[in-house]
Amino acid sequence: MTTVASARSRTSGRNLSRVALAGGAALVFAVLVLLVRMRWLPLDSVDQGLANALNDAVAGRRPLVRALRFVTNLGSHAVLGWLVAIASVLLVVRRRYPLAAYLIVTGAGALILDPVLKRAVGRLRPVVEHPVAHGGGDSFPSGHALGSIIVYGALLLVFSSAMSTRGRRVAAGVVAALVALIGFSRLALGVHFLSDVIGAWCLGVVWLGVTTYAFELHRHRLGRRATRPLAEGLEPEAAADLKPAGPAVAAEVVRTRVAIAGSAVAWVLVFGVLCAIGIPLARYHHGNGDVLGDRTIPHWLAAHRTPALNHLSYLGSQAGNTHMILAVGLVAGAVALAAIRQWRPVIFLLATMFGELSLFLTAAAFVGRARPDVPHLDGRLPTSSFPSGHVAATILLYAAIAVLAVPRIRAWWRWLFVVAAGLMPLWVAAARMYRGMHHPTDVLGSLILAAGWLATMVYFVRPNCDLDGDGACPPADGPAKVAARVG
Repeated sequence: MTTVASARSRTSGRNLSRVALAGGAALVFAVLVLLVRMRWLPLDSVDQGLANALNDAVAGRRPLVRALRFVTNLGSHAVLGWLVAIASVLLVVRRRYPLAAYLIVTGAGALILDPVLKRAVGRLRPVVEHPVAHGGGDSFPSGHALGSIIVYGALLLVFSSAMSTRGRRVAAGVVAALVALIGFSRLALGVHFLSDVIGAWCLGVVWLGVTTYAFELHRHRLGRRATRPLAEGLEPEAAADLKPAGPAVAAEVVRTRVAIAGSAVAWVLVFGVLCAIGIPLARYHHGNGDVLGDRTIPHWLAAHRTPALNHLSYLGSQAGNTHMILAVGLVAGAVALAAIRQWRPVIFLLATMFGELSLFLTAAAFVGRARPDVPHLDGRLPTSSFPSGHVAATILLYAAIAVLAVPRIRAWWRWLFVVAAGLMPLWVAAARMYRGMHHPTDVLGSLILAAGWLATMVYFVRPNCDLDGDGACPPADGPAKVAARVG
């Protein structure tokens, strides 16, 4: 009885401390809202004085400004949104639906609370003598500070159960430091006052407390034991599922060295082939000779442009741009890591895409081919026409996904990955030529780049070696279980 009573006492004490923390944060936030709305002179004086001092320290120091902008971007809606999306995909594939719902709802709170409160308070942004950055909308509270404490805090609560005690402490310290740096960057860039950032942090603590309490009520309704979210994570029993991958084996070290050396040799060979083809094309009639229709086809396409085809080609061109390729690649990597529970497929995706990028940029710099001499619908671009980076990246991304998915999925819809690997590059290639951005031989160069580099990655990285049963890498869950998870 004494043990039960002491356990209940400790639980009550933890609950009271969390209520006190959330209540104190709510009180501070309410007071700040009131003072900001009243334009209380002492608060305005501190806020404006600090804004002016930081502006004097930062203005004219470009490296420092670039560093601050990099840090502040870590709290942007784009970065935070992708973190929530990737983590949610991993949780859904691992069938941890309550945790995925918690993460999505908690992150959505930042998107809802920020604009509503900004409009309700209506505070203008700081005015400094030497502006180094500009922010849109009102000032209170800071959206970056609010989003960072909510999203990074929620990620810590969700995944901390998979960490050791020391790992949780390190992760908590990293999150705290990152949130503090993002808040400071907003002050140093002159786009927020100190009270904007402190108010955002207080509101973030309140929202995390509310959503965490709601999650605990859900666990209680299901009959699960009470937890200590900061010490154990939201779902301690999910620890095994939240660990990203299984252990490596000794053979991995030797194979990694062979893969790095072999990939380096193959990179040089593919680069040499691209230069051997591209440089003569760039010199022949200043890059616009009629080799394989390089002049005829772009001119014919330019003469038959219509508004509808312009729009369709724009979508095709965007499907192969850096942002879309990165987005699809991140989601594919999250699904691969969650479903296969091996680092090798993720490394395969990363090495394939970064190898393509380096080959494209290096070959384009050496070849220096002019774009087709027709009107360019995408404007002037700084890179060479040969090879097409859009087409090469699209081929490699969707082909790499097909290489991973088809052997592991036994349902009929696995062939949809093959269809996508064939149709997406065709759409992007047709769009890029239609819009006057590439010659047909530029697309041919992309095919050579993609074929050579994909073959290299498949041979050396062996992304599906866990299905071979030769002991080269630990087995995954098997095609049937992966199919069940992904499907």
